[in-house]
Amino acid sequence: MIQFPKPDVEQFFQTYVIRDFTVTPDEQRLIFSSNLNGKPNLWGMNLPDTYPFPLTYNNQNVSDIKADPKGRFILAGFDRDGDENYHVYALPPEGGQLMKLIEGEPADKFYIAHLTEDGERLYYVTSRENPNFMNSRLLHLETREDKLLYAGKEKATFLAAVSPDESRLVLTQMYANTHQLAFVLEDGEETYLSPNPEAVQVSHSFEFIDNDTLVYITNFESEYAYVMKYSLSSREFEIVCQISGESVNDIKWHKESGRLYIWTERGTEHRMYMKPLEGGAAEPVELPVDVVEKAIVAKSGTVYILGRGAVQPFNIYSYTDGKWTALTHNRVTGLTQEDLVYPEVVRYTSYDGLEIEALLFRAKPEAANGYTIFWPHGGPQASEGKFFRAMFQFMLAYGYNIFAPNFRGSTGYGSEFVKMVEGDWGEGPRLDCVAGMEWLFDHGISSREKLFVVGGSYGGYMTLLLAGRHPEYFRAAVDIFGPSNLFTFINSVPENWKPMMERWLGDPERDKERLTKDSPITYLKQMVKPMLVIQGANDPRVVKAESDQIVAALKEQGTDIEYLVLDDEGHGFSKRENEIAVYRRMLEFLNKHREGSGA
Repeated sequence: MIQFPKPDVEQFFQTYVIRDFTVTPDEQRLIFSSNLNGKPNLWGMNLPDTYPFPLTYNNQNVSDIKADPKGRFILAGFDRDGDENYHVYALPPEGGQLMKLIEGEPADKFYIAHLTEDGERLYYVTSRENPNFMNSRLLHLETREDKLLYAGKEKATFLAAVSPDESRLVLTQMYANTHQLAFVLEDGEETYLSPNPEAVQVSHSFEFIDNDTLVYITNFESEYAYVMKYSLSSREFEIVCQISGESVNDIKWHKESGRLYIWTERGTEHRMYMKPLEGGAAEPVELPVDVVEKAIVAKSGTVYILGRGAVQPFNIYSYTDGKWTALTHNRVTGLTQEDLVYPEVVRYTSYDGLEIEALLFRAKPEAANGYTIFWPHGGPQASEGKFFRAMFQFMLAYGYNIFAPNFRGSTGYGSEFVKMVEGDWGEGPRLDCVAGMEWLFDHGISSREKLFVVGGSYGGYMTLLLAGRHPEYFRAAVDIFGPSNLFTFINSVPENWKPMMERWLGDPERDKERLTKDSPITYLKQMVKPMLVIQGANDPRVVKAESDQIVAALKEQGTDIEYLVLDDEGHGFSKRENEIAVYRRMLEFLNKHREGSGA
């Protein structure tokens, strides 16, 4: 019998990422952004045919895809090598050469908010001339007349919705991830979309039912977000749908049927419902994936989603007549879903009695090497869900278990839980992680001699903090673009983040003692375990200097430190060759530092 070798890293990364998509109003074409050819570009498929063809070849990250309702053009935002400074371009419907639609400096950011039904007017948000608080503007595509609609002040403000007759705008003010206040702007008058604008709340995903009526998601006076309706003429609020123990995270209105489509988050997975706007119960709809990234409801009533599962890479599906159809067929080359590892959901008690939920991926017995990767997720106000990570499945195939806790501050567990990380990046969440490690030890899954810590972004920060404060818990660490010094991090984040940094993290003067205590660089001398640091040179969220300073300091004191910098990436890896290089290097590092490996 032929014996095939163990899959190499490249096999797992032949899957592709789909970041965004749209469907033309006539549903004749699907347009999506993907690294299908190894680098991010726009792709198209002529439905019902599902064979993709390229629309761009500039190899840059894409955001905010809009298709002209009359089929004359496509609009999209493109950044430059991961810098997240998206600029708006137009391209012909069949793709090709890009044409910049709005001029700006390289550091300016532009976000597409709304394209009118006739395709004549573009509403957008920009940092140009207002980098901290953002401006909302209207561009007439034929005349190029460009008008300021609203200048943000005091807090970053984003245009969120436009009424059908364009007389009313919905804007949201960002006080924090857990405090987003919305208002309607009409003839210069601002009307807040809350029974009590003074309360801390989050409101988002606004849908105009008509010029007078809005439905949207809010968590006003609730642990879990729900659907609210508001009449602009009567100024009356009405709760449309609440689902016990689940937070609504997206809604879509289908005018022709009078139906509302609802997606919720519950811990590590998503659920879907459909409900008549007026009366009737929310009926569950079985999903083909564990997590939904984006949804669109076409005029015909067909629902399109972009989603992924623990053993399913990104794919786009359509739903009609009670049946889901896969429109893309992204899979791990040469492997079935049964060859991959689906996680267990486990719960443990933290140091103060708080229950923490986690995902435990166990390497298959025939591959298991006895070692475990502890993975603190990024965000921190995000969560680890049942979604496909090529890196996870690759490491599992090489025998490593993976443990991913949703420590305090994670989403999906109620509004109070997610607020617990605000002003406390390094105490409660860190001790939740330590309790998770102890759980692994108590259950015989791992030990201090057979545990590694690997994390990116906030997870990279937590990796560095654990390396400095609890080095006795693990053998070695991998930090992927993690903040190392909270004082320098506060000063280097994107300009429109800065107005909310005090609430999110703290004030450098008032909270100097706490920020010092919670900065990984404070604990350099205790960082004695081997470490690999990975950084994108163009990262706008956690700038390269954050990794440079910790690497230089560790080298100076003689810690075993390796450093990998990607010159054409930002806060993540959009190019497949870079992904492969990063995770091959990570595997080499972990294998090198396993017990008995000669390290």
